[in-house]
Amino acid sequence: MNSLLTRHRDFRWFWVGETVNRFGSAVSTVALPLIAVSVLQATTFQVGLLSAAAWLPWLLIGLPVGAWVDRWSRRPIMRISSATSLVLFASIPIAAHTGVLTIELLLAIAVLTGAAAVFFQTAYTAYLPNLIPHADQAEGNAKLHGSASAAQIAGVGCGGVIVQAAGAVNGMYVDASTFLIALLCISAIRYREPRRPDVAHTPLATEVLAGLRLVAGDVWLRTLTIFGGVSNLALMGYQSIIVVFLVREVGVSPGVVGALIAIASSGGVAGAFLGRRVATAIGTARATLFFELALPALALLIPLTTRGPGLALYTVGAFCIGVGVVAGNTIKQTFHQSYCPPELRGRLAASTSFLNYGTIPLGALLGGTLGEVLGLRTALWITTAGIPLAGLILLLSPIRHQRDLPAGDLVAVGSANPGSPN
Repeated sequence: MNSLLTRHRDFRWFWVGETVNRFGSAVSTVALPLIAVSVLQATTFQVGLLSAAAWLPWLLIGLPVGAWVDRWSRRPIMRISSATSLVLFASIPIAAHTGVLTIELLLAIAVLTGAAAVFFQTAYTAYLPNLIPHADQAEGNAKLHGSASAAQIAGVGCGGVIVQAAGAVNGMYVDASTFLIALLCISAIRYREPRRPDVAHTPLATEVLAGLRLVAGDVWLRTLTIFGGVSNLALMGYQSIIVVFLVREVGVSPGVVGALIAIASSGGVAGAFLGRRVATAIGTARATLFFELALPALALLIPLTTRGPGLALYTVGAFCIGVGVVAGNTIKQTFHQSYCPPELRGRLAASTSFLNYGTIPLGALLGGTLGEVLGLRTALWITTAGIPLAGLILLLSPIRHQRDLPAGDLVAVGSANPGSPN
């Protein structure tokens, strides 16, 4: 089978647009906390609050967005979302140069760009299965997750370098330009989705409840969603304070912070490469347990990080987290796309994302609060321990008895699921 890169024009534009979008988001994950710390003199709790603000929209609008995405064409949603992020991120350096940038304004921008990301991510997840054939979806997911991880590496690395060279505020111009490129790439896609007028008249609340029932009533979706929520709580708890920890506790420069996070994030590229291959060799269920439970145990190396050679402890721990998270997400997303009927994919994406991403702002607040009250290193011990512990949810589920996650339509498979509710 030839690569999608040479066979599918629309997928190439989609791939490039999503990759550039992720690059810009990665720059902001480094630049925004550094703006808060170095320009606005924010406290540890405020930095955690900033991370929480970017994910708060998943709790506020995540569920209705899924229903809207199933009603509307997905490509225009992605275009509007990219344009909104472009304007908002470009406003940060303008506000700084005019003397009106405050932590409150930064928090507001984080919330609004987070809302744009909710629309983009939900539409993107539902759009891909319509864009490429079913047989190519595993390959497409692997490519998208791999390039997203590579963009994460480049973004955080460049974020640190840009902050070091031009200042944290000016780095947001780079971030804004990436959303312009993403907008142009998505606009270049020729594929147009067929309209589904029958769903337009369904009450919004009915569609939202249908998505939640879809997840709650199926043992596989329910298990993976609960695991994702608990795992993200711990992941964001540590990620929300890691920049502050490396700068203030370990004593490294912003440029080194970006380089360290970039090296550690290369685990995501390895995870995208290994996920599909390991799943083929040992089964998707077994591979999920390996990537989501075994590898993340090395997260406990992160709180041991010190200057000099001790920086390798952070790199190894975060690298293994990246391998596990991206490989697990690649397997899970392919499973969702093959398991869920097309007309429900937007609601499935929104319902699982609401429950998964909804814990992220809570994790950010938890990390910031623990860092403020107990100290940064102690907070890291608590939050990183939660990452492998979340994997126990998978181990105690029907997944531990299976070689593979089920294939086929969930309506047909669900009644035969071991452990399905009566």
